[in-house]
Amino acid sequence: MPSPRAVPAPAVPPVKPRGDFSAVVALVEDAVAARRLPGAVVQIGHGGDIVFRQAFGARKLEGEPGPDGAPSAAEPMTEDTVFDIASLTKGVATATAVTQLYERGLVRLDEPVQTYLPGFNPTADPRRAQVTLRMLLTHTSGIAGDLSLDGPWGLAKPDKADGIRRALAAWVVFDPGTVFHYSDINFILLGALLEKLTGRPEDGYVRDNVFAPLGMAHTRYLPVAKVCGPHRVRGTAVAAIPGAAQVAHCPEGTWNVDLLARIAPTALDEDTPGLNPDFGYPLRGTVHDPTARRMGGVAGNAGVFTTVGDLGLFAQALLDRRAGRPSSFPLSPEGAELMTTPQQPSAAAPDLRGLGWDIDTAHSGPRGAVFPVGSFGHTGFTGVTIWLDPGSDTYVIVLANVIHVRGGPPIVGLSGDIATEAARALHLYGT
Repeated sequence: MPSPRAVPAPAVPPVKPRGDFSAVVALVEDAVAARRLPGAVVQIGHGGDIVFRQAFGARKLEGEPGPDGAPSAAEPMTEDTVFDIASLTKGVATATAVTQLYERGLVRLDEPVQTYLPGFNPTADPRRAQVTLRMLLTHTSGIAGDLSLDGPWGLAKPDKADGIRRALAAWVVFDPGTVFHYSDINFILLGALLEKLTGRPEDGYVRDNVFAPLGMAHTRYLPVAKVCGPHRVRGTAVAAIPGAAQVAHCPEGTWNVDLLARIAPTALDEDTPGLNPDFGYPLRGTVHDPTARRMGGVAGNAGVFTTVGDLGLFAQALLDRRAGRPSSFPLSPEGAELMTTPQQPSAAAPDLRGLGWDIDTAHSGPRGAVFPVGSFGHTGFTGVTIWLDPGSDTYVIVLANVIHVRGGPPIVGLSGDIATEAARALHLYGT
């Protein structure tokens, strides 16, 4: 059975080696050998250059289904592998886009959410009236963490409207502005706000206003409704058709199903047996996050797929903008600083969050032991992290599909160790 035609690899800046990264290599190789993860791609930037980039291990294991669903050989991890970046979507896509709205005067950070989304507080509840956009962006809203996945909504076919309705009605379980409580619902609401104010789906808006200015040509949402080429759909999941002729060109705004051949699979779809047509199948090119998946693949909390090269473009442009250097980053220097410095309500300290970015909380493990508080980044459940340090002009990106191995440990510990060794290799902060 023929394999799907490979999508051409993206063009990325060359590596300009600097420093001895053998300790980083050993960390990842040991983790792959111990079967903590099937593989990974690591990229480190410093001083405006990519100083290290390497792929490790496999993106798919021996005997598991390939893009067409048939068992196939192991696939080596490659530097151009496309990953489901899960919650990195929050900072890279949604927070950047909402900060653009703020810079354009379309929203105010300390305005109540109900001003923009009246459905959030239809009964004029005084507690809900206190929740502001700043609180959504810094996870200090007090809103519950996740939507309920009970019942059939969004399983037989995507139902984004019901997902937004559920997010608008979510419980406010803590006093707004008083505590850091990480919540996907915060960013589902922000995605809904973005779509309402721009009049565009989030995937189209961020493509044109965030990814395109940065040259991130290999970064996109993969909504099930916009797939092009021979495929089948199981509920909300896309799969290639074995042996089908490929499509060379797809209409603007769609994505080609043969991209599946370059995407790292995540886990089996284990959402709601008996109701989910995709139950038990591997997720590849369909977002792993069950809420974003039920909403059709485009949500404010998850859904973006990208490569290490494209994330490096984002990271370097953001560092350049923060430093006042020429940059294509789609925010002003003031907007970039606002997004990546502490913005949580004062009552929520000592946890420090920017607008969509982690600075110093229980989620800050990818910072490692050398980069200081004031650096920033984010994690993603699938096994991805990014951490940026403006003080040393350095970033560390680790992309892996940890959950492809059942029971694989979170990537955060390994990412923190990689960040530590990267800082030591570059002799940062006296190391």
